[in-house]
Amino acid sequence: MENKPENCYRYVPYYQIGDEPHIIVDGAPLSSTCLNLSHWPVNNTPDTLRRDTSTETVFAWLDQGDTHQSPGIVSNNHFDEDGLFSVFAVCEPELAARHRKLLVDASYAGDFGVVRTPEAARLCFVLESYGCQATSPFPASSFDGEDEVVTAALYAQMLGLLPVLLENIDAYESFWQAQDAHLTESQQWLDSGRVRIEEFHEHDLAVVHIPEDLPLRTVTRYFQNELAAVHPFAIQTATDCTRLLRIQGRNIEFQYRYETWVRFVSRRPKSRVKLNKLCLHLNALESSGDSWILEEPNNIIPRLYLDGNGKTSIDSADIFEALIENLAGQPVAWDPFDWKPDRGEPSACKG
Repeated sequence: MENKPENCYRYVPYYQIGDEPHIIVDGAPLSSTCLNLSHWPVNNTPDTLRRDTSTETVFAWLDQGDTHQSPGIVSNNHFDEDGLFSVFAVCEPELAARHRKLLVDASYAGDFGVVRTPEAARLCFVLESYGCQATSPFPASSFDGEDEVVTAALYAQMLGLLPVLLENIDAYESFWQAQDAHLTESQQWLDSGRVRIEEFHEHDLAVVHIPEDLPLRTVTRYFQNELAAVHPFAIQTATDCTRLLRIQGRNIEFQYRYETWVRFVSRRPKSRVKLNKLCLHLNALESSGDSWILEEPNNIIPRLYLDGNGKTSIDSADIFEALIENLAGQPVAWDPFDWKPDRGEPSACKG
């Protein structure tokens, strides 16, 4: 390893580390990892440093003031907001400290869809735009190659861009304006009661009632586009429940939130349970000609949804009743605090 000044760290792509001692943030450690600072289900972060997001975990480590005892390399096995902020805080601790609240708030928005300030959400919207090939102003070559190569290219460019964004997010309005407007409208719909959330805390479940006349709009989350009538950030800021049932007429979808994939420490969400029987039950009842699809429970935000045109023939009350029965009675399918290899490798393109 090259000589480096005390408390100076540099980013090295995950796949290029080899046997060099290093820090891994917001991801799974390697055999040569000296320090892991992560909220992933697979990590060996010291108990005293564990926080809800990896960004908070890195700041907790910096607060200890013993960073000179660690190696000068930091890396991560994927690219996302929380990972970027974590790497940045290790590499640029003084600058990160000046923007600590914004970085922490944005890590909650990026990972959990929880909006604490408009600036934090806008920072995530800009990063999502830059990190998504269809909208990124980065050279097209940034997205060429295997995932690990693209991840390295994004870190190399984003680490240089982030200080500029932190100083003046308003200058990048063209990259955050559309999602920000959708988020603002969605918050207004929730405030007015046009979009209504029912919470069933004994099941950690929120049922989101969405008017049929609200059109689907493109949102970018976890660097992938999806269609949503109500911006997910608005819903997930309005409720702490980590199981979501969205009902918009005959379009009905269930989803586990990301808080149930990581080792969330400020509270303990209910574990994900197996919904295979529910999926079979719904398919037995379904007469639309389409099929219900259940995503793997080790995905970061797995869904149960109707494929095809999405309009189910089953009454929403019957789906709700069957869902409640399964949430209460089925065994655990994924518990990040009791992760075992036989439950499947963590399936994530983010952290």
